[in-house]
Amino acid sequence: MIAAVLFDLDGTLLDHDGAAADAIVRSFPDADAARLVPRWLDLGEAAIERYLAGELDFTGQRRARIRALARDLGLGTWDDARADAWFDGYTALYEAAWRPYPDVVPALAALAARGLPLGVVTNGDVRQQRSKLDRLGLAERLPHLTASSEAGCAKPAVEIFHAACAGLGLEPGSVAYVGDRLITDARGAAAAGLTGVWLDRSGDPAPDHAGVVRITGLDALPGVLGDRASADRRRRRRTRSDRP
Repeated sequence: MIAAVLFDLDGTLLDHDGAAADAIVRSFPDADAARLVPRWLDLGEAAIERYLAGELDFTGQRRARIRALARDLGLGTWDDARADAWFDGYTALYEAAWRPYPDVVPALAALAARGLPLGVVTNGDVRQQRSKLDRLGLAERLPHLTASSEAGCAKPAVEIFHAACAGLGLEPGSVAYVGDRLITDARGAAAAGLTGVWLDRSGDPAPDHAGVVRITGLDALPGVLGDRASADRRRRRRTRSDRP
């Protein structure tokens, strides 16, 4: 039985890519947006990986991103002061563009109506991630927050999922985890013993996703979890009936 549901934050609840794209285009309005946006998103992915690996601190990964982009744009080499000042302005634009996906609130409401505890497991700085939940109006709906900066490990490590389950007072087998990344989120959760749910908003033909549940929108989540709970009950009844 699923007794609680945990979620990834960026790309699952928050439209991070949309907010980042809006902010970077506003920051460099004369640049070619078709090239600027994917380059900025790629730089963000690379810098966050280095941050999570311990190669850079939080400020360092920010500086690495804008310095690389500045070189790409022919703006020369930026020192710490210029990089930090620019990122302060970018962050304000990024935060102003924070929006939840349209299917988030209805799905959370449906799960909460079943009495399921809800929370978030996220790779990132706990203060920024908590700020996102507050600004999105989701903090009360998702009171259980586990962030890599506090847990001392990052997804897909099993330890961060186990820490989140321990915070709920539940065994991993009774918790579902939903995220937009097949490996980091869904398979990482499944490896930790949770029910891994891959939120594939692309709707493209799916690669092999054996061992996890795939949905293309959060509107499908309550039904999927309900179907799984019913299947679990049927399996338990069959097991009991087979006993001598």
